Amino acid sequence: MNRLPLLEDLPPVEGRRVLVRTDFNVPLADGRITDDFRIRAALPTITWLQERGATVVCASHLGRPKGQPSPKYSMDAVRARLAELAPGAELLENLRFDPGEEGNDPAFVDRLVEGMDCYVDDAFGAAHRAHASIVGPPRTLPSAAGRLLAREVEVLRGLRENPRRPFVAVLGGAKVSDKLGVIDSLIGVVDALVIGGGMCFTFLAARGNPIGDSLCEEDQIDRCRALLDGAKPIHLPEDIVGLDPSGQVANYGVRLPSGAKGLDIGPGSAAAFADVILDAGTVFWNGPMGMFEDPRFAAGTRTVAGAMGETKAFTVVGGGDSAAALAEFGLADDVDHVSTGGGASLELLELGDLPGLAALREAPNAHD
Repeated sequence: MNRLPLLEDLPPVEGRRVLVRTDFNVPLADGRITDDFRIRAALPTITWLQERGATVVCASHLGRPKGQPSPKYSMDAVRARLAELAPGAELLENLRFDPGEEGNDPAFVDRLVEGMDCYVDDAFGAAHRAHASIVGPPRTLPSAAGRLLAREVEVLRGLRENPRRPFVAVLGGAKVSDKLGVIDSLIGVVDALVIGGGMCFTFLAARGNPIGDSLCEEDQIDRCRALLDGAKPIHLPEDIVGLDPSGQVANYGVRLPSGAKGLDIGPGSAAAFADVILDAGTVFWNGPMGMFEDPRFAAGTRTVAGAMGETKAFTVVGGGDSAAALAEFGLADDVDHVSTGGGASLELLELGDLPGLAALREAPNAHD
């Protein structure tokens, strides 16, 4: 596999226009940015280019406008914040206002690269999409990975290839089916798996436990049973917090009565999971342990997040809801790496490559 071209591999950028694919898909409320983390995350790349005399033209998607211009998804608020953080940097309108972006239309790529001299991809959160702005420009322009993208690849590839032992993956979220690919990939690398969230109930059912009305993917029970019978230890909850048949919060073991619904791991499970994390050399966490948006079912996720912040292990959080939980509990600065891409981080761990990375490695300057 060819080396990923970095900023230093670009030709001199002084006086050049550089198209930078950023991930400015920031949360908005009433047209105002509620968290500018993704804009700030691109600053090392933008600043590097500007300090060397480049004119930086950023391009990003925002939301899901489905190929139609929409005031709701205008980049105006993002453009104003970018002007404060990186004066002189330009920002194109929302890429997804044109159906050619998600359709990878060559004509849209041609319009994007017109007048541009180089291309930099710093949008890790979109690097698993074969969209026009991700895979198109490297076909014709000298291209490079930005600082953010390069760091994501370095960290996540390091988990696959050379983790500090013991390596533990903590997986949560709703569905087993969403995580089976990454579980299959990780099972050969990790020393143990920890399973919480809604997906734990399919595993518990595979062990013969009644799970009441909890989330369960019946068609995945055999796969879960095969994983549990494998050589690698898989830690499952030993107690559950949920709602009893009357709708009251209740604590259970792992055998839930009919009509009960599990919505978080219990305190015993949270403590046991924390011990596994504290004893690890490397921890990758993706997916909350329960419905943490509801304070009644946030304790399991909060305990795991606290252990991630406390452990001496090298800690990586795979974006998405896990990153949101860390931020909510004020622990984002206590882990070693918070990925900016939930889906992209899982896909890179699973496959070892992404369409955006493959495109960069084929750029005209990548073989110099």
